[in-house]
Amino acid sequence: MSSASPSWVLGGSFGQDLNSIEAGWLVSPDLYGDNNTRLFTYWTSDAYQATGYNLLCSGFIQISSEIAMGATIYPISGYGASQYDIDILVWKDPKEGNWWMQFGNGYVLGYWPAFLFSYLADSASMIEWGGEVVNSWPGGEHTSTQMGSGRFPEEGFGKSSYFRNVQVVDGSNNLRAPKGIGAFTEQSNCYNVQNGHSDDWGNFFYYGGPGKNPNCQ
Repeated sequence: MSSASPSWVLGGSFGQDLNSIEAGWLVSPDLYGDNNTRLFTYWTSDAYQATGYNLLCSGFIQISSEIAMGATIYPISGYGASQYDIDILVWKDPKEGNWWMQFGNGYVLGYWPAFLFSYLADSASMIEWGGEVVNSWPGGEHTSTQMGSGRFPEEGFGKSSYFRNVQVVDGSNNLRAPKGIGAFTEQSNCYNVQNGHSDDWGNFFYYGGPGKNPNCQ
């Protein structure tokens, strides 16, 4: 069982050749033995046949000695209480071709070497942000694993989880607003998403939900 909120950097098709880099936060009792919110990365070059979380497999090379991959994130937001953001930046070095990850204000954590990938060795074809839940369906029913804060996006700030100021890195390594943004959810009665734009938050969206409920079985 796990619930994650990553950014996806994608290349290739969604067939057996998918290249993907993920970075964000993760709650996974199966992986860590607790319910802490943790910083995580994940990558694949063959549509999740060969994959790796954090430093549990070869691939991501950590260079920072200040922030550990897989470390607990604290403080975290509370329902109707203080809200806390994390900033994650993933970009490609145009000279060496490696993909780098930065956390917060200037903490460069490490990189994924270019040789790990086929399509991403050149560039990404799609960027995604959002939440995902991984769980079996116990007894044929939908999982009650929560996404985000466990609240639907309609509840808004202070209650629902959000991404804000989402941007992409262009071919000149400049941050810019993404074009052609769309929203997608598989089962809106279980988890949903609402996107928007403002002067303070740029492109943003609220997302999440409780999973199993009277309208989600």
